[in-house]
Amino acid sequence: MAKGKMSTSGPISAVKDALMAATSTGKVAGSHAKSTASAATSSSAAPKSSSKAKNLPTIDTSSGVAPTPRGPPTPADEGLFDFKTVSGQPWLEWFEKGAVGEGGVDGKVLVHLLQLEDDGGPSKEKAYVRLPAPTNPPYILRLQLDAGSKASKDGVLRTNFSLDGGKFDRHKISGRRLPDDVSRPITIDLPILQAGAFTFWLEYTSTETGERVQSRPGYFNVDPLLTLPRRAPILGDAPLALSKKGAPGGQVQQGKKEVQLSLDGLVVLSLIAKWLGTVDEWEPYLTEASRRGYNMLHWTPLQQRGESGSPYSIYDQLAFDDALFSSSLSTHEKADKLASVLSTIRSKHGMLNLTDVVWNHTANNSPWLNDHPESGYNPGLNAPHLAPALELDTALMDFSGRLAALGLPTELRSAEDLARVMQAVEDEVLAKLRLWEFYVLDVEAEKARVKAAWPAADGAAAEEEWPEDARGGSAADVARALKEADGALVGFLDLHDRFAAIADPKRAVALVKAAWPGVSSADEAAAKWGEVVDALNVDGYALWDDDKKAILSNLEGRARYTRLDEHGPKLGEISEKNPLNETYFTRLKPKAGGSSDPRSLALANNGWIWNANPLQDFASPPSRAYLRREVIVWGDCVKLRYGRGPEDNPWLWEHMTTYTQLLARMFDGFRIDNCHSTPLHVGEYLLDKARVANPNIYVCAELFTGSEEMDLHFVSRLGVNSLIRELFNGHDPKEQSRLLYRFGVGKPVGSMDDACLSETSTLVSPTGKGPDRPCLIVPHAGSAPHALLFDQTHDNESPLSKRTAEDALASGALASFSFSAIGSNKGFDDLYPKLLNLVSETRKYERYEDESNGIGAVKRVLNHLHAEMVLNGYSEGHVHQEIQYTHIHRVHPQTHRGYFLVAHTAFFPRGKSRGDISPIQLRGTKARFILGASIDISSYDDPSDTSTIKGLPHKLVDVLAPPVQESADSDGRFTEIRVPDEFPPGSIMVFETWMEDIDESLDALCKKGADDAVKDLGLVELNVVLHRTDGEEKDATDGEIGGYDVPGYGQLAYCGLEGWIQPLRHVISYNDLGHALSAHLREGTWALDYIQQRLERQLDTFPAVAKQAEWFKERFDIIKRKVPSSMRPKYFAIVVNEGYKASVRRVFALMSDLVKEGPTFTKELALVAVQMHGQVQSASLDPGKPTPSLAAGLPHFSAGWARVWGRDVSISMRGLFLVTGAHEAARQHILAFCSTLKHGLIPNLIDSIRTPRYNSRDSPWWLLQNIQDYTLLVPNGERILNDSVKRRFPLDDTWVPWDDARAYSHSSTVAEVVQEILQRHASGIHFREYNAGPNLDQDMRDEGFNIDVDVDWKTGFVKGGNRFNCGTWMDKMGSSAKAGNKGFPATPRDGAPVEITGLVYSSLRWFEGLAKRSKIPWKGVKATIEGKEVLVTYGEWAQKIKDNFERHYYIPTNPADDSKYVLDPSLVNKRGIYKDVYGTPADRAWSDYQLRAQYPIAATVAPDLFNPQHALGALKVAEKYLLPELGMRTLDPEDMQYRPYYDNSNDSDDISIAKGWNYHNGPAWGWPVGYLLRAYLKFSRLAGENIDATIHHLSQIVAPYKPGLERENFRGLAELWQGDGSFCYDSCRSQAWSASTMLDFLDDVRAITAE
Repeated sequence: MAKGKMSTSGPISAVKDALMAATSTGKVAGSHAKSTASAATSSSAAPKSSSKAKNLPTIDTSSGVAPTPRGPPTPADEGLFDFKTVSGQPWLEWFEKGAVGEGGVDGKVLVHLLQLEDDGGPSKEKAYVRLPAPTNPPYILRLQLDAGSKASKDGVLRTNFSLDGGKFDRHKISGRRLPDDVSRPITIDLPILQAGAFTFWLEYTSTETGERVQSRPGYFNVDPLLTLPRRAPILGDAPLALSKKGAPGGQVQQGKKEVQLSLDGLVVLSLIAKWLGTVDEWEPYLTEASRRGYNMLHWTPLQQRGESGSPYSIYDQLAFDDALFSSSLSTHEKADKLASVLSTIRSKHGMLNLTDVVWNHTANNSPWLNDHPESGYNPGLNAPHLAPALELDTALMDFSGRLAALGLPTELRSAEDLARVMQAVEDEVLAKLRLWEFYVLDVEAEKARVKAAWPAADGAAAEEEWPEDARGGSAADVARALKEADGALVGFLDLHDRFAAIADPKRAVALVKAAWPGVSSADEAAAKWGEVVDALNVDGYALWDDDKKAILSNLEGRARYTRLDEHGPKLGEISEKNPLNETYFTRLKPKAGGSSDPRSLALANNGWIWNANPLQDFASPPSRAYLRREVIVWGDCVKLRYGRGPEDNPWLWEHMTTYTQLLARMFDGFRIDNCHSTPLHVGEYLLDKARVANPNIYVCAELFTGSEEMDLHFVSRLGVNSLIRELFNGHDPKEQSRLLYRFGVGKPVGSMDDACLSETSTLVSPTGKGPDRPCLIVPHAGSAPHALLFDQTHDNESPLSKRTAEDALASGALASFSFSAIGSNKGFDDLYPKLLNLVSETRKYERYEDESNGIGAVKRVLNHLHAEMVLNGYSEGHVHQEIQYTHIHRVHPQTHRGYFLVAHTAFFPRGKSRGDISPIQLRGTKARFILGASIDISSYDDPSDTSTIKGLPHKLVDVLAPPVQESADSDGRFTEIRVPDEFPPGSIMVFETWMEDIDESLDALCKKGADDAVKDLGLVELNVVLHRTDGEEKDATDGEIGGYDVPGYGQLAYCGLEGWIQPLRHVISYNDLGHALSAHLREGTWALDYIQQRLERQLDTFPAVAKQAEWFKERFDIIKRKVPSSMRPKYFAIVVNEGYKASVRRVFALMSDLVKEGPTFTKELALVAVQMHGQVQSASLDPGKPTPSLAAGLPHFSAGWARVWGRDVSISMRGLFLVTGAHEAARQHILAFCSTLKHGLIPNLIDSIRTPRYNSRDSPWWLLQNIQDYTLLVPNGERILNDSVKRRFPLDDTWVPWDDARAYSHSSTVAEVVQEILQRHASGIHFREYNAGPNLDQDMRDEGFNIDVDVDWKTGFVKGGNRFNCGTWMDKMGSSAKAGNKGFPATPRDGAPVEITGLVYSSLRWFEGLAKRSKIPWKGVKATIEGKEVLVTYGEWAQKIKDNFERHYYIPTNPADDSKYVLDPSLVNKRGIYKDVYGTPADRAWSDYQLRAQYPIAATVAPDLFNPQHALGALKVAEKYLLPELGMRTLDPEDMQYRPYYDNSNDSDDISIAKGWNYHNGPAWGWPVGYLLRAYLKFSRLAGENIDATIHHLSQIVAPYKPGLERENFRGLAELWQGDGSFCYDSCRSQAWSASTMLDFLDDVRAITAE
């Protein structure tokens, strides 16, 4: 055996040990940054999202390895720890010891927040997350679920991320239980301690089915930690004259602390090692590459090459190429020397090393193939389906050697020649091969087998159940049944051999008997079976016909390209050794004593297929790509067959693992060759092994999937750090600019997300030990695959071939200005005229004394500058393309210093003209010329000689500094750059830029003092600052100020900051500088003036706002004075966003713990309290002066008589005021409403208490409930009962104007008002409305003005109303004379509505309790019963109601129980519910039985009226029928009156919907939902149901409201939706009571959770 060679045909272990030892000593210490944890890292093949999670990987628990569960176990099954016990010893030690370290931002721990969706999975945009390299101290990836999310029920995080800081193992899936508290967001903090690729998903219990389910998986990739020696800055103070001397800086600085290089800072140069000579000859090339600013070298494979000489056709994966070394060395010595060279490249030249890994194939002459033919796709061993493809390939080779004998041309010179040859292929090859025999059954053999099997049959049909259409059907029907029968037909269309498919003869006989019972002989059976087989073969023949067409088409197309096309390789004469098409198989030589079977000696060659599915192995069945000649094959490479895992091919997996780990120890990075064709499981496995050897290995790949979604799939699964992109793929300047924008712009100049979205918070110690840490929380929006943007890759056509040679300078410069990793190849920089052939080229690169050859001098500056811009944070960019010019501006987001590139591209030869280009204006920016260059090429002929590869003869020409003028216009100052007259295509100019009036302190100044500016504001002032609709603002300012209209966007929902922040949320999150608001801000400062002047206009009424008005003025003045218009959107966003956040913080500071500690949804609902409670002039709680008041809804009820409604406000006060802590606002409304008492009623229509209307039967009871809630929820709340209120009307109910002397002449305490309401109802209320008639209500009939309310003392129920009025919240009065509903209420509900009964009972029990504690002087009410006046105590009245409630309202589920209840069975429509009304007159008694949304209200306020089991059942019926996704239907969808779509403008003659008559007959309203939820929660608990399960179930009902609230411009919950939950255009966009009752429910949940 020759010295330096090592046999690899035997065991790998000896080679493996030697190589590992060699590379462990040859690597310079520190060449790979040591991982903070010892884990090897990789991504996991996470389970796909499904409705049921099954067969998950083994769970790692505290007790060891648990048995594989049948389904995902619950936390109780596993005994999983709470997340507070997590994780990772280094992390915990750091937290407890309080170490500072170098990581974090301004001393704060950085937290990347990844918000998960309700089902626990990330959104599509966030399914892949790229994270920076690990830091010290570690940063955090925080996974967050909203409170009450679906996935929080028995939730468990599953991940292959090492939760306990141990080693990474893809198949070790750790689990941690999520907290159970549904009232707060769930956060899962993962300290990032190591690089790698990881996956996670959540498992939880479905609230619908009770089964364990799993979420969609998410993936997060952590960048590797790459460090390099520092380099000196490349630029000095003077402009550079590149033709005379090089740039002064850029030297590697030995001995200084290394710098960490982010992936965007990589500058990669591709080198072909065999063109460099031996490693001893590399030094000049390495020096040149380093001086040119490259910091990573990409090496094509350095292994021993196969017979073709291609670096990618590797002869021996474990031995480096002999040609790299000047002397003969052993395998060990070669590895040792190369490792030493690579180490020197890093330490001396400041460059990392990246190499290709080739996992998909090996050289066709690799010696180990003879020993391990199973490593390839071998038709005789493991790929029998390739047998026909092998026969065809062999026949084509033979045919290629016989062309002359057949009278055919051996060299194709025309299309006619090709046509003759292809006809011969069809006649001489395909016709004679008879490949169709692989596709069909042998008819005669099949008949013979059936005939032979017939005598053994017993004459009866088989018991097997055949399809009905096979019995007595046609032969085709029987054939179809045979194909569908399991195991009856073997090998059909497998193509393993000729006539390989056979039918089971016994089952064939049975099928014949079943199909044709009359068959009685073997001959008849055989004949029938022959018909069946002929029918079966139809499919086979059709498939062959299709494949034959594909074979001929693909053969012809490939032959045309390789032998005729102008740009093809022109392969020359056809022969057996140079066949018509490349050979598809490698033929091994038979081993002595071994098999000579051609199939066993053939291995499929590798290649690629146009538009193939990268997840499908085109060499495995059912693919027929090799037979159809679809593979563009590489004849020097055998495709490797790994199988499903190491157990399928142990030798190959071990061999390739050794190869992979060898390279991982020696190199800093991998480029995965042919990545899209590498099976994912193979790539995952080998990258796992690579990361064991080198935890910080950088991985890049070039994918040709044609799909960004598929790219993301590979990136997330494999942990690919960068995808290779190529700028020269742009076919014109516009497309090239698109590529630059897509992959290289970074963030647009003027981005605002970093400045606006990050939040300072506190990171609590996970162990409770050590200090809490300040942290900076940054929302993560998900990632696109990182780009490694090459100007041109090493295996593509040269600029001269693809565009022009001159364009190398322009496009190379453009690539260098991208904010991504960038790359090039030496041939591009040196201006090689054509693509060099990696296989056949044997010459060497030309050596140069310095870096100045080609465009090297320019690349030196721009490559260094690229790395410096990334290191220093020039992360924003702008790309502008105009005709043949492209400009890129790179800018630092805080300092606003930058670099500006002007490139005159040269896609097509256009002479030397500069072309038409307008002067370039840089707004608010100054510029200094740095360098300019063009390139003068004297000849385009290839100057290379027989030994040296040379670039085109050229001269680099300095472009003199152009005129740079500073000027100004109405938009402010600007710098104008005029392109020089001598600026031919291919030229570039680079400028340094800065904004003179802006420094990095401006961002901080814009934020400073925001909290101080609002610290004195109360909630009413905050309503002014944050909200006010157009109507409210005009009302409050006498019409001077209204809503702001943004051109192209529309009027803002609010005049306050909430109006601005709504579009800004989108603009900020997406840095949408193309948004209409961004454009408007660039055009002028009107928006700034509006915000400031609007606040100043409020100062007379709200002087406390002055401080915030001044805060805005100071900042806006600076912006208007100093900031250029292009940057105005950014600083406007920062100021408005900070002012908004400070105002909201102030709101929450004034509110209760429910809000302070609550999740986002609770906080957003609480803001509705501020939104609705404000001061206007036309609506008030005092007729004599403006006061703050609560609007019923916005924008419809903004001002005037319609703003404040007695019923709506009373329902809204509990949630918006009491549970949020706005107690004084509640008190003021209660006192004002008490002052309006008249006739024993509270008006619904308040009208500033000037002309209130008393037609509402439920309003007084809602007020009493609210007073009761106030006494129970507010500290010392019972004091309100003693508060005195002046009565608007005399006690005799006389109507007087508000300013009449008799008005407000009498006072009552609140307790007296309550007692009067109770007493007046007990005595009976009978009156006619004041001013009754058309002036009061033009639609009401005369009878409707008569108000009658009484107590039915048999039941205790309060009854009232008539057919022509509507005294409850369902108060829609018909107004269509055309349709005939004018004057008729749609839902009169006269009788005893169920919610009034509940409210009365609640008030009585409350007052009874007060009486027992002597808090009030009364014991009850006086009533006339059966002609006698008696005292009825509150308790007696309440008990009477309770004694009668179930009997009169409940409709039992079982009709057999009807006799126990007061009901008419003929009117029952739904059972197991409560009547909506009791006592409707007989002509409309059916309406009592309608399923409506009211009985949950009674169940909430008076739960002890209800039988708990009845109530819970009824609530579940309501949920089933009345809950669409949003809102609660006002009527059962199965009711004949159900009309779900509300349109108040409907002018049809349909009485049921005309003029919106169906307002309460189907549309889904918001406010009843809260009562259903609260009642369900109460009675589920009373019924003993699992309270956690109930809360989770109800949380899912709440979930759809959350995204709607976030999207809604008015930031509230709507008044109503259509009956199917869709948007209703007539609805208020934000309704007070809709938000209020939802807050009530959340408060109940919080209280239960606290218990």
